[in-house]
Amino acid sequence: MGQEKELNDKKIPIAMEELKQLLEMVNSISYGSITLLIQDRRVIQIEKNEKVRLK
Repeated sequence: MGQEKELNDKKIPIAMEELKQLLEMVNSISYGSITLLIQDRRVIQIEKNEKVRLK
């Protein structure tokens, strides 16, 4: 995925586009989980597991 960016002299391991995608995923689910897979201090994969609640 993305390249490291500098933010207040700290490197963050996620690109702005990936961060936007992550926020969209968070806003799109009511129940579930989002998992970030990290390798060498970088985000390499984002997984979304959504739960559907039946009444």
